[in-house]
Parts: sequence; C-alpha cells; structure tokens
Amino acid sequence: MTTPGATAAAGAARDLDPESLGRPDFTGYARPRGEEEQSLDLIVEGVHCGGCVQRIERALARRDEVTHARLNLTTRRLALAWRGPPESAEHLARAVEDLGYPVAPYEPARLSAGEGRAEIQLLRALAVAGFAAGNVMLLSVAVWAGHFQDMGPATRGLLHWFSALIALPAIAYAGQPFFRSALRALKSGHTNMDVPISLAVLLAAGMSLFETMAGGRHVYFDSAVTLLFFLLIGRYLDRRARGKARAAAERLLALDTRPVTVLTEDGARMLLPADQVGPGMTVLAAAGERIAVDGRVRAGRSELDTSLITGETLPAPTQPDDPVFAGTLNLTAPLTLEVTAVGEDTLLAEIVRLMELAEQRRARYVELADRVARLYAPLVHGLALATFLGWTFLLGAPWQTALLTAVAVLIITCPCALGLAVPAVQVIASGRLLGRGTLLKSATALERLAVVDTVVFDKTGTLTEGRPELSREGLDPDALNLAASLAGASRHPLARALARAAPGVPVADGVREHPGLGLGLTTPEGELRLGNRVWCGLPEDEAAEGPELWLTGSGRAPQRFVFADPPRADAAAVIAALQARGFAIELLSGDRRGAVARLAEDLGIAEWHAGCSPADKVARLEALAGKGLRVLMVGDGLNDAPALAAASVSLSPSSAVDISQTAADAVFQGRRLGPVLELVTLARRAQRLVKQNLWLAFGYNAVTIPLAVAGLVTPLVAAIAMSSSSLVVIGNALRLARAARPRDLR
Repeated sequence: MTTPGATAAAGAARDLDPESLGRPDFTGYARPRGEEEQSLDLIVEGVHCGGCVQRIERALARRDEVTHARLNLTTRRLALAWRGPPESAEHLARAVEDLGYPVAPYEPARLSAGEGRAEIQLLRALAVAGFAAGNVMLLSVAVWAGHFQDMGPATRGLLHWFSALIALPAIAYAGQPFFRSALRALKSGHTNMDVPISLAVLLAAGMSLFETMAGGRHVYFDSAVTLLFFLLIGRYLDRRARGKARAAAERLLALDTRPVTVLTEDGARMLLPADQVGPGMTVLAAAGERIAVDGRVRAGRSELDTSLITGETLPAPTQPDDPVFAGTLNLTAPLTLEVTAVGEDTLLAEIVRLMELAEQRRARYVELADRVARLYAPLVHGLALATFLGWTFLLGAPWQTALLTAVAVLIITCPCALGLAVPAVQVIASGRLLGRGTLLKSATALERLAVVDTVVFDKTGTLTEGRPELSREGLDPDALNLAASLAGASRHPLARALARAAPGVPVADGVREHPGLGLGLTTPEGELRLGNRVWCGLPEDEAAEGPELWLTGSGRAPQRFVFADPPRADAAAVIAALQARGFAIELLSGDRRGAVARLAEDLGIAEWHAGCSPADKVARLEALAGKGLRVLMVGDGLNDAPALAAASVSLSPSSAVDISQTAADAVFQGRRLGPVLELVTLARRAQRLVKQNLWLAFGYNAVTIPLAVAGLVTPLVAAIAMSSSSLVVIGNALRLARAARPRDLR
C-alpha cells in the first residue's frame, strides 16, 4: 500500500537534491505520534560534522511547535516530532533547507541506491582531478627544470597557459561537491567545513591565473588541482567508511523490500512490491523465502530461522495463530500469513530506529567533540587571516607566499578527524552488537558500561530460563502419560511443561479446566484431577519447595510432579568469567530463600538476597552506589523495572516484560547469558578506542597547525595530512568490528 507522496520521494531519492528535482509532498509522510503530535523522518544531505548536526538541531529546537529533533550524523536521518497538524511538515522541511541542507523523505529502500549514485559522482570527479593533476604535474616538472636551464619567459608563460587550460576546467568540475555545499552554507548565513576547502582551492587557482596573466613566477596550478585530487580521495574514502558503518542497519532495512506474493479473495496470486502491501492482506511465504512483512500465520506449519530477530541459531517451529516478523527466513514449508505491519511499522524497522536513537543521544565524549567542532569555523578563518597578515606585514613576505601559507592553514585545520572520533566507534559497536542479537537503546550505555565494577542479577528469567521444566526423578511413567493427557488441554505454564515431558501422548477428550485450581476428567473409574493440593484434596504443606502439580482420583495413589526453573546453559561460565575480570557479582530475587540459595551455590555467587520486593532491590542498588560502586543491573520481570531504572546501567533479555525492556539501556536476544559478558567486554574496548581517536584528532591538530602557520606545510601536503587523519581515526574504529569474541564465549 503506497503512502501519499511516495512517487515524489522516489524521484527525490535519486539525487537527494530538491532544487534540481522538485520538492516532494512532506505532509504525506507525517505520521501520528500520540493524540496531538506528528512525526516525520527526513534524510539530510550536506551533513559532515557535529557542527552541522548542532546547527540543524538548535534551529529546529527554537521553534515552539517542535518537541523532538535529533539528527544522526552517520545515517543522516533526522527524526522530527511536533505539536500541530501534519501540514507543518512542509514548514519544518523548509526550515532545514533554509539552513543550506537539502532534505528528502527518509526512504530506506531507496537509500542504498542513492548512496551508490553519490559514490559514482565522487569517483568521476576524482578521475577528472587525477587526470588533470598528472598532466599539470608533467608541465610543472618542465617549468621547474627550466629554472636551472635558463628557460625563457615566453616558454615558461606558454607552459603556464597550458597548465591553466587543463587545471581550471578540472577544478570547476571536480570541485563541485565542495563548492555546492559551501555555497548552500553561505547562502543560509553560516559556514561549514567545505567553505575553507573551497576557499583554499579557489584562492590557489585564482592567484595562479593572475600570475599567469601577469607573466609572474608564482603559478601553482599543480598544487591547486592536486590538492583537490587528494581532498576527493579523502571524501570518497570517508563516504565508503561511513557506508560500512551504516551497513548493519541498511542490510536490515533492505530485507523487507523484496516482492511479496499476495493472495486475492478469489485465490489468485499476484506479486507486489513490499510498499504496496497493507495490513489485512493475505500473503504467501514460500519455503526458503525471507518474510518481508510482520504478520500472523493463517495456515501451514513450518520452521523459521529467527536468528536475525532473536539471536537463536536453532530453527523455531511455527503454526497457525503464531506471530511472524519481517526478516525471518521460512525454512521448510509454505505459510499463509495475514499481514499486520509493513515497512516502517515492522519490528525490523523498529529495531533499526531504536539503534539509531541510541546513536543520536549525546554521550560525554560526543558533547566534547561537538563543542570543539562548533568553535571550528571562527577559529580556522581567523587563524588563516592572521597567518596571511603576519607573513605579509610582520615577515615582509610576498603576498603570494603569504596567501599559500594561509591556504595551507585553511586546509590542515579541517576537523574531520575530530567529528568522526566518537560516532565511528559508536556506530560500529552498535552494528556489531545488533548483528549478535543485542540492541543498544542508549548511546551513553557503552560509556557507562565501560566503568561498571559490580553486576547484579535477578533470578527468574534472567539467570534461569524463565520457564519451568519437569523433574523426572522418581516419576511413574504411567502416571506421567496420564497426567500429560490432561495437561495437553491447558495453556498454563506448568501444564505445558508437563505436556512437553511426554510429547507423544494424545490429549484426552472431555478435559475441563477450572481456573486457578486445575484440570478435571470424568472416567468410568471416577474423576481424575490434575492441579494444586487444595483442588486434589490434599493438606497444605508449608515446607514444600518449588512449583508442583498433583494427580489424584480413579483409585490411584496421589502422584506429585515437581518443577524447577533451570539456569541458563552458560550462566555458570559467564558468572565465572565476570568474576575473573574483577566484577563483583550479586543476586537479588523475590523468590524463596531455599531456591535462591541453591541457585547461588550452583553458579558460585557468594552475595545473594532472597524475598526482595521492588523497593528492596532499589534500596540495595542505592546502597551499592553510596559505596561508590558502579552497578550493572540485569533483570527481566515487572518487579525489576524500578531497579533497572535505578542502576548505573541496565540490561534486559528480550523475553522480559515490555516495561522492563523500556527501562533497560540494552536488550539481548536468545536463551544464553553470554551477551552480558560480551557487552561489558566490548564497552571497555570501545571506550579505549574513543579515547585513542580523540587523542589522535587533537594530536594531529597540535602538530600540524603550528607547522602550517610557520610555512613548513604546502597546500598539497596539508590536503594529504587532513585526509589521512580522518582515515586513521576511521581505521582505528574499525578495529572494533574485527575484534574477536571473549574467549570465555568460544
């Protein structure tokens, strides 16, 4: 089902330049957010650093109707929310465009294609600049050789004109990515990092043309065009590196864009694009096909590879009425599905939004980098002007030499490395964790996890599986089969666990369920009952531990079925690994003392507390914080939500109730506890890389700026140094993606 304005958005996505292709209808992309609010996602072009992000967010925040405005530097996705009618989307989009940043509706399915075209344009500009630089450099070699061979002024002038004829058209074409961005920024009354770059290239080329026309010697077409060549190399590699950092989210979004087989009311089949499928439609998912919508199974039984969503490697069985989600792979048999959500409303899209939301929030190091980036424009232009005036008036240098020195300062002070220092690490860490089933909901979570020294676990559903399993010790097989024939008629957790213990037993006819008591079946020998002690006519036993069911009736001796909640398969190994790394471990549970004590002993946890209420858990966390400890709380139940919110940082399994997942800073998938160890290990490594990147960025400027001001760096060398600094920072961040899993998890 197409949304209004989708056709216009497709055109805008081709180049993401509203000035050349016309503006789409942004109103049609507004979505309700609550009763009075609207929301809109935009893709913003021309965003290169934290300063751009701050400028856009501040401008939108000043508008009274805007309640939320967050721009992601890596994905360039702007999430907007406002109070008022959907038509306000037009005004807000125009407000961003007035700042000099073209916008288009956020279309995930078309974003990758648009990025590919942008890369091709950069490659063409790079090829033109490279061709021109090579040829101009050959002419310059002849001129340089002429200084030692008594070349006449006429010959030198002719070679300079040949250089101009090659360099100037190349600069005009290859410099467009920088010139357009700089012009848009200046038109809106501000500067960005492309302004000094454009100024440097144009000043070098303009001075060279003036000297050529005047027959002078200070001609540097080779520097101007080669400078542009290296700048384009840096811009292209920067774009490729950012693209790799975005790959995890974009690969997920691309999974629900494949064509869908829709079944009509008369049973006919037709193939439709995913964006034309709407809720309520019936679709067919063939065996081996990746499902492109969220839905519910109408007919068919199969197994699904849900590893993308849950992190589970084992196939999950599915049957009628079970929910299915976009991105899962249908493995064994066709399924008929009723569509419940498509596109941006699917669970897959929600996961990506949550991941991007984490990247948009401001961590301490992001704030530091952004504050420095905001000071960049006035400082760099002031420093370049002071350099020019100092060389001209204080040192008495020719204006040509002073101008080239100022150009080198303009180039070398570009804050690209500083702007990438933190976001590159955050995005790569988020993508790596997402690929392994852990969703970061807060960007500051990594920063807080890196300094954690105490880990507090809940018991049921966190350290344990969260579902009861029948203990077979001392069981009569006949009694088990008889009880399972009754239990198969109920969806009670204990009844389902009992039925799982005897999977081949058919469900008996005539079973009646008595809510809160148990199950009954009338037989020729009398009534069979399966349920609690009271229902089965047995006296209460305060000493009984663990969940239980009783089977009585038909002249049979009462049979007790005891259930236990087993620990997660890797719980003991993860606890031991955390303790080996120096973490203090505690167990807080609302369960009975005996059950908590046994689990703590099995897992090697010395500090534990049983019978804890939600308030008790919060009080304990506050006591630990009062001792100066930084606590990670891992929990899943409704009673854990206050403790999750009170901890320094919190983690919840995907099986947790919604309120606990909302309170947690991260959510992990699957039935293993290993993601807890991997998360704290990755957080510490990410913290080290962030600090290294910041030191690299500050160190680069501390070394190169004085050299440029002193005239020891040419514009060409400045371009190489500036591009190299960005690549070094990105390359350092990419080490996180290649890091091995903790040995304890292998």
